[in-house]
Amino acid sequence: MTTLDKRLAGLDDAIESLANTSDFGKQLKLARVFSALRRLLVLPGGCAAVRTRAARLDAAGLFLGTDWATPQILVPALSTGSLLSPNVDTMVLETVSDLRLLAVAKGEYTHPDVSAEHARNHLTQVLAINLSLLFSPPTEAQRAQQGRMTTVPRELLGHLVEEVGYEKVLENLVDEIWRILRQRPIQVDSVKRMITQIAVARTNPDIDLGASGLGADRLISSLYSTTEACREDPGVDVYRGRLESMDDSALQSEATGFARSMHDTGLVSPYHAVLLRLLADKSDYLLSEAMGLSSTGRDCLLCYHELVHALIDAAVQVETAQGIYGLALMLERGILYQPPVAPALWRQLSLHLSQHARERLTAVFGPVPDPHTRLLSGMLSMLGLPLGVGQGDNPTCQSARALSMWAYNDPDYLLQTLAWAARDDEIVMHFEGQSISSRDLDAGVAVALPNDLDPVSMLVVPHLDRIYAEMGRRCIGREGDPHRWVNPEFHGWWSGRGFRINVDVATGQLIGLDEFIRHFYACYHPLYNGNQPLIHPQPAGIAATDSAARFVGWHAITVLRVSLDPEGTMRVYFYNPNNDSGQDWGDGVVVGTAGRGERFGEASLPFEQFASRLYIFHHDPLESGELAAVAADELDRVVGYMRRSWGADRMSAA
Repeated sequence: MTTLDKRLAGLDDAIESLANTSDFGKQLKLARVFSALRRLLVLPGGCAAVRTRAARLDAAGLFLGTDWATPQILVPALSTGSLLSPNVDTMVLETVSDLRLLAVAKGEYTHPDVSAEHARNHLTQVLAINLSLLFSPPTEAQRAQQGRMTTVPRELLGHLVEEVGYEKVLENLVDEIWRILRQRPIQVDSVKRMITQIAVARTNPDIDLGASGLGADRLISSLYSTTEACREDPGVDVYRGRLESMDDSALQSEATGFARSMHDTGLVSPYHAVLLRLLADKSDYLLSEAMGLSSTGRDCLLCYHELVHALIDAAVQVETAQGIYGLALMLERGILYQPPVAPALWRQLSLHLSQHARERLTAVFGPVPDPHTRLLSGMLSMLGLPLGVGQGDNPTCQSARALSMWAYNDPDYLLQTLAWAARDDEIVMHFEGQSISSRDLDAGVAVALPNDLDPVSMLVVPHLDRIYAEMGRRCIGREGDPHRWVNPEFHGWWSGRGFRINVDVATGQLIGLDEFIRHFYACYHPLYNGNQPLIHPQPAGIAATDSAARFVGWHAITVLRVSLDPEGTMRVYFYNPNNDSGQDWGDGVVVGTAGRGERFGEASLPFEQFASRLYIFHHDPLESGELAAVAADELDRVVGYMRRSWGADRMSAA
């Protein structure tokens, strides 16, 4: 009897024991099942063996009481966190669940809630999102956290791809990349890695991408073969030599090719950086062409010629090419015309980074280019793409929202906080007239320093997080939600001092829904507020729900504007700091990110649906406080969305 056979026999016994135990006692039996699965999955052929037992494991109650108990609402994007989890049992649950869905997709297991087509689509998305785990060896961090189980994700994905096939996976991967890029995130390293994987797959003659091939080629060319002179990806040294022998006409052709690709995809080729540095010594006209500037951006370039050239010289390298897109969009926004911004950028150019700041940036991004260059490039990206700021895998949505809001609405204050954090390792803010220094505070909401943020956030967020937590502590003992006092002090004077909440803080029950909804309509809906557009971005709080409309937690967002979409539906356009705004919140509430009037980085929902997930908003207390005369049927629809989701067990006091 082989080792595999012995361990299979142990698993079979554990499954039978679990199946014969009542639901109340299953928790005691699960440890034996998990142990057997861990010992089996590390063996060659282990995944295939578990797949044949997936139906029995499901019926026995392996997934009872977990998110995997309802496979019809599982989110493929969350599989990465589960497969890389330091909690090995979480990784085992994800692995067995995916093998269960493979059995469903192949017709080996008929599940009452999941069709074969749904299972197949879910698995292709799981593979597309986790393709890097298949092609890349485990990191040292993974080995340290998962030990011998580190090999299991690769074994699982290898087994899945053998059964599902590369073609559908790559098609889904291309679609997923385009969906992410339409949101214009600042951090695109993971996207670039996925495009590299597609480029490798395209060299395989056995893989046919079909209709998605054109989209894949656009992505690949945006990085590696954007223009005629770099069509065969010759390397930056060869490309630089070719540029040096070109006349102005050929250089203009290169410039327009790179600009067109950059604005089409939001990605910047390393070759683009080589061209831009060369053009900076030649012609502002060609420089403008290479950044794809309109008359607004071109005028800004000419007015601030010396500053823009200094920024290119200090911030644009092959490794930081993505900063070119930020620079171009910053010029297009015209924010250099705000009197404090240009002097603040000159200060940043000559800023001496603290030892701590240099070590943090080097530890995360590497020594090349130097930390000062890396930070300048990140600064340009944030000023150009204020809605592309993400919180990473950290509970710091408030701090990410603040950075985004300042880059969007108050860029000179953003630059001030960056200077403090990078030079002084300290940020000082005020709460109700009292000074708060981040240097004097304990840890904030996040228990560890973040390692998955953009360069600016990497340095500034830890300080903001500590200050935000301290402001909350200073509200202890006050009646009501602390955001009433914290948000205006933390985010800026434009945050309304008027405050509405529909949740009783003490009990968690919904209260005063009718008045809350009518007031929100009166403040924000153009048909009820005299058609007054929103002037400043406003902080707000939502009750986040999953695709089954179950409550997940409270989340900070920014309301940006309210207007009609191309189809005539009134929508709320908002910023969500959680890295990917395209989410299914259940009960038909699906957040849009493109195609419904969204600008890059915006998320949107119909007004009624947004109101149904809202629990906190701010307003100007000096403006008319009359409640909107919202029709009863519209109110009922909003309350209905609440009742069927996060308000299901909170309605007794409503």
